[in-house]
Amino acid sequence: MKKITWYLNRLKAMNMGEICWRFQQKNLQKQERRKYYKENLPVYELELPDELKNLNAQVDRISINWNNESFTVFKEQNLFGVYSYNKYKRAWNAGFQTENVWPTDQCSYDISISQREDIGDIRTNWELNRHYQFAGMAKSFYVTGDVNVLKELKELFYDWNENNHFLYGVEWTSAMEIAIRVNSWIYTYCFLNKAFEKYNLENNKILKDISRGIIVMADYIVKHRAKYSSANNHLIVEMYAVGMSGIFFDYKPWEKLAFNILTEELPRQNYADGVNKEMSLHYQSFVMEAYGLLMLEMKHNRIKIPQIWEEYLLHMSEFMCDCCGEYGETVVFGDNDEGKILDLSGEHFDHYRYVLDLMGNVLPKRYSKMENIHENLCWILGEDSQDSVLQKHCYYSPKVKCYKEGGYTLWRSKNNKVLMGIDHADLGFGSLAAHGHADALSFQLFIEGVPVFVDPGTYNYHVPKKMRDDLRATVNHNTVCVDGANQAEILGPFLWGKRYECKEAEIQENEEGVYFEATIQNNGNVHKRKMRISDRDIIKVEICDDLELSKDTKKVEQIFMLGTECRWIEDACINIGNYMLNIKSTAQIEKETTCCATGYNDISNTTKFKCSVSQITDSKVTIVTTVVID
Repeated sequence: MKKITWYLNRLKAMNMGEICWRFQQKNLQKQERRKYYKENLPVYELELPDELKNLNAQVDRISINWNNESFTVFKEQNLFGVYSYNKYKRAWNAGFQTENVWPTDQCSYDISISQREDIGDIRTNWELNRHYQFAGMAKSFYVTGDVNVLKELKELFYDWNENNHFLYGVEWTSAMEIAIRVNSWIYTYCFLNKAFEKYNLENNKILKDISRGIIVMADYIVKHRAKYSSANNHLIVEMYAVGMSGIFFDYKPWEKLAFNILTEELPRQNYADGVNKEMSLHYQSFVMEAYGLLMLEMKHNRIKIPQIWEEYLLHMSEFMCDCCGEYGETVVFGDNDEGKILDLSGEHFDHYRYVLDLMGNVLPKRYSKMENIHENLCWILGEDSQDSVLQKHCYYSPKVKCYKEGGYTLWRSKNNKVLMGIDHADLGFGSLAAHGHADALSFQLFIEGVPVFVDPGTYNYHVPKKMRDDLRATVNHNTVCVDGANQAEILGPFLWGKRYECKEAEIQENEEGVYFEATIQNNGNVHKRKMRISDRDIIKVEICDDLELSKDTKKVEQIFMLGTECRWIEDACINIGNYMLNIKSTAQIEKETTCCATGYNDISNTTKFKCSVSQITDSKVTIVTTVVID
């Protein structure tokens, strides 16, 4: 019954054009099932369409600094810092959260992957199957000449292909996952090709198989690219891979298709002030990486970059820079699954600062000091790139900046030790709002990089089901919750129904500090949040919530989620290292233990306190809570 309800709700999120397109896709899948499922072959053994048979890989069209000396030797692929690569490196169909495995003998189109508590979180499985490790090992073989690395790479490559025949199993259920795999295979090919030349080795078979596999996968992406309500970050990454493949094989139809769609999608998926409409900084960083990497290749091949790319990415880079603090902290609202496109090291890294460094190389401005740049950039940038970037004007975040269209305000203390972000944005992008949370008017605060008032994070997308909903719920965000209800209606793991309405924020700045005000309407309630931030001898944040409530409201709660390093002390004091926070409220303070995700697949216990009003006799309620940082 729940599945039928989900399908009905999903259908409501589509227009007639999308419904027709999805029927066309179903018909295409039937044709492919009859052809490819019957053939039961690795992707590189499939016959190519006539127009693609004569494509040849051209390594020199991919920007790689072959003289790079800043590299690591690949040891293992980071699997969210939770799962052992050496345990799982051949377990392509592992469930991860369970001992069960994903089927490999079923047609991909017949496999349900959403919220499979009996198997595991599919996003976790896909991390292994994005094949960053192939590119990392090929790079290591290029720099070391260690034939044992080559031997293991070949074993893994052919093992994967023998166990994941085209359209068999879950590795062919997402065009975006195929796109990331295409990118990994392109870099794998490049490093292997140069290594064979460097060490005078002949090994044409694996190069031929990789090349043919890339062509088949790119062709598949073109035919199955995301459209309509599903056309969010997935479409961007898919078109990135098609564009890269077009450059790699010098195939103009792929280049033209990718560049045109990517140009159309920039204003559709992003506000003009630089905020991505998915309301997730992580997904903003993800799509910015796609544009940045492709812009590097376009410059390398003297392909004209559309002016609108530069215009939008300049603003997007400023917003992301404003979300980053001086101590490595980052204000991240919405979903975060730690996805990336290129990874040549296999190690965990700060994706936001890596992308800002990347943007500094493709845009007229820079957004960092270009210190300790990620290995990816050492390989894909020319030797003189870092020096030339340092000649560019550097963007520095102001003390306060309000993105009224995008819906976020960022504030920094005078000494840059305190960073705060306030969410007054819409729920999310399009009819699905897939990666948004019910967190309107919530805020985050960091002191010297330590998370104090935190967003609960994502954990993972599918297992357990309840965790996905709990971590998106209003009651676990630093805002106001009325009668325990969500500000918006959860209909599925990536589907929302009835939403709140946000009104444009007002912000004032003077010698006394900053005044912020914004209002939302939902469930018959009106919630106006006013915040006064004083930054004189001490920092004081006053949070005043005025509510006009619907009839029969029983309880109103201000929610405060604390970071895992915060220690609650009696009398409403919080200790964070050398700092103390003193809390005073006009409402009753209640403390409880809860949990938050500190990374994808990483959950920790923490403390939440609520300032509650439970005896409501009037339709208007005001709660004022003051936080003093000493």
